[in-house]
Amino acid sequence: MSALLASAGPSAYWYLTRSTGAVALLLLTLSIALGVVDVERWSTTRWPRFVLDSLHRNVSLLALAFLVLHILTSVLDSFASISIADAFVPFIGSYRPFWLGLGAVSFDLIVAVILTSLLRTRMGYSSWRAVHWLTYASWPIALVHGFGTGSDANSTWLLALSIACIALVVAAVLTRVLVGWPADIRWRGAALAGTGAFGLFIVLWLPQGPLGSEWARRSGTPAALLPHAHAHASIGGAQR
Repeated sequence: MSALLASAGPSAYWYLTRSTGAVALLLLTLSIALGVVDVERWSTTRWPRFVLDSLHRNVSLLALAFLVLHILTSVLDSFASISIADAFVPFIGSYRPFWLGLGAVSFDLIVAVILTSLLRTRMGYSSWRAVHWLTYASWPIALVHGFGTGSDANSTWLLALSIACIALVVAAVLTRVLVGWPADIRWRGAALAGTGAFGLFIVLWLPQGPLGSEWARRSGTPAALLPHAHAHASIGGAQR
C-alpha cells in the first residue's frame, strides 16, 4: 500500500487544499491588519466609517469561506486520514496531530469571533471586545499550522507569501503602536514585545523545523505515508 501511495502523484484535492489554505492565510492576514490599525479610525468623507467597517467584516467572512473550503478539500483528499472532527477538535487526528490541531484551534477561534460579531448588538460591548481579541491569537497559530502541516512548506512561493503576511502584520502593529505614542505605553510595549517574540520564534524555529531535514517524519506523519509525503515535498520544491 505504501509503495502505491509513493508512486501516486498529488491529487487535485492536494492542490486545492494548499491553494485554499494560502488564500485563507492571506485574507486572514488582511483582516488582522485592518483590525490592528483600527482602520475605522481613518475614515474620511470619501471612505466613511461604515464602508471601512464593511470592508473589514467582508474580508473576515471571505477568509472563513476559504477556511471551510480548505477543510473540505483536506477531508476529501485520500492522501491522509483527516475527518471533519479533526477540524473542530484539536489534537485528535492521526496525521501530524499537533500541527493539524493548531489549525483546529485557529479555526475555532475565528468561528467564535465571527459568530459573536454577528451577534454584537445582543452582547455587551466588553464581552464582544474580549472575544474579538481572540482574532489576534488565531493568526500566528494559523501561520504555524501552515508551516507545520504543509508538505511543501519550504517551497519558494509559500515562503514568500508567508513572509509577506508576517511583514504586513508587523507593519500594522508598528503603525498602531507609533500613532499616538507614548500614550498607553504599557500596552504598546506589550504589543511590540509580543510581535518581536513571535518573529524571533519563527526565525529560530523554521530552519530546525519545517525547513530542516526529515520534517515529515518528525512532524508526526504516519509511517505508511512517509514515502508519499516526501514525494509531495519534492514536487513542491521543484516548483520553486
